[in-house]
Amino acid sequence: MSTIYKDSLKTSLLQLQCHFTWTLLKQDVDLDPLEETIVDHIKFFRESNIAYYNLLSYICHLKNSNDKALRNLQKAEEIVQKCHPDEIARRSLVTWGNYAWIYYHMERYEEAQTYVSKVENSCKNLSSTADGKTRLPEVYAEQGWALLSFGGKYFERAKNCFENALKDEPNNPDFNAGYATALYRLEDFAFRCGEDTSPSIEALKRAVELKPEDTCVMALLALKLQDLKRVDEGEWYIEEAMRKTPDLPYCLRYAAKFYRRKGELCKAVNILEKALALTPNSGFLHHQLGTCYRKKVFELKKTGNPPQDEVERLIKLAISHFKFVADQKPKFVAAHTDLANMYALGKRYEEAEKIFQELLQRNDLTCPEKQELYFNYGNFQRWHMRSESKAIEYYTEGLKIKKDSFGRSKCSEAVQSLLRQKSERGSRDATYFGTLGLIHKLNGQKQEAIECYEKAIALDHNNEEYQNALFELQLSISS
Repeated sequence: MSTIYKDSLKTSLLQLQCHFTWTLLKQDVDLDPLEETIVDHIKFFRESNIAYYNLLSYICHLKNSNDKALRNLQKAEEIVQKCHPDEIARRSLVTWGNYAWIYYHMERYEEAQTYVSKVENSCKNLSSTADGKTRLPEVYAEQGWALLSFGGKYFERAKNCFENALKDEPNNPDFNAGYATALYRLEDFAFRCGEDTSPSIEALKRAVELKPEDTCVMALLALKLQDLKRVDEGEWYIEEAMRKTPDLPYCLRYAAKFYRRKGELCKAVNILEKALALTPNSGFLHHQLGTCYRKKVFELKKTGNPPQDEVERLIKLAISHFKFVADQKPKFVAAHTDLANMYALGKRYEEAEKIFQELLQRNDLTCPEKQELYFNYGNFQRWHMRSESKAIEYYTEGLKIKKDSFGRSKCSEAVQSLLRQKSERGSRDATYFGTLGLIHKLNGQKQEAIECYEKAIALDHNNEEYQNALFELQLSISS
């Protein structure tokens, strides 16, 4: 085949709306657990399997299993023919687009061109515009769900996709459910990253009104009501969701989260174990169980004289669940820090240190992830290694990353708390004032920083670091 023809085919492929053109990057996900999650979805959500089979085909391609990818697209086609015989073209655009791309990657160019032509002809027939490029709301929605599957950095784009879908069909229950889910996840993600976003409560309420049988959205509404301290109202929705779908793991996992946050740990664990029996490899469920057992440990320790064998049993349980997730999902950084913290709690310091060092050497962490890591490692140094100087060093590293986030706030509070303790013990030397000056400087408190550096220099006249910092601060105020 000529280079000109291949270039022309590639240009046509790039015009298609499907998983291959939606910038879903393999480096942002752990492919094996994502594939398993999609397979579980297909098992439990029979009504939306066309989109899941399409997404699964793309995941298989990313794993270099193109034959398996084609088989999943065939399953999507079978569902369309069975459930939507009058709308085959409308319901198949993404499937055909994926076919075209997979055949192109397999160097079966004629078959790729056949599917490109099918999409182009169908778009012309379905479009209300002369150029035949109107995007259908179903395609926007399918893109939205695919983006949600690829993690936090995709949530904003997912929200925009559902908004576009709703422009054409504002009362579509599925589009409203997708929009509400995207808003909820975006809100949660933005909170951890220290960003503001539009509240999801009204969107969740509307989604539940339009689709009361969608117990996953109902459970998200319950969690959002709990966030807003409307716990009784939230619990009504959780109980209703579990009554409607007692064996749906995706509903059960949110119910367990609700009861864990409410403090009913035994109930949360029972629900999680039921859900885990249905989806035994769910990283989410294992992480939630680990979190429950960790909370039980802290509750026991608060009693002052906990039974040591029970504490050790719970620590081992938490470690086993966190380790399952950490092994399964290298990109789930929180699971790795949770595992390290539990090793530390169990006095397995070498194993904890090994995990922290592995995380500190990674270069794929986001700024909020790095800040959380510095906070956790600072805590490890402070409480387990008894090194206040190293704790201050790592809390400060978290502050040096300028992006506001929950982790940065925790670093700031922790380092200031530690410095206050040192001050109360009478340790007000040049290093103390120099460190406090740096903290104020990193938090944008220039005048307080200047005062601290002046006190540090008074105690250590020849310290160039303090002198340079003071000079820069004075210059920034006068300029």
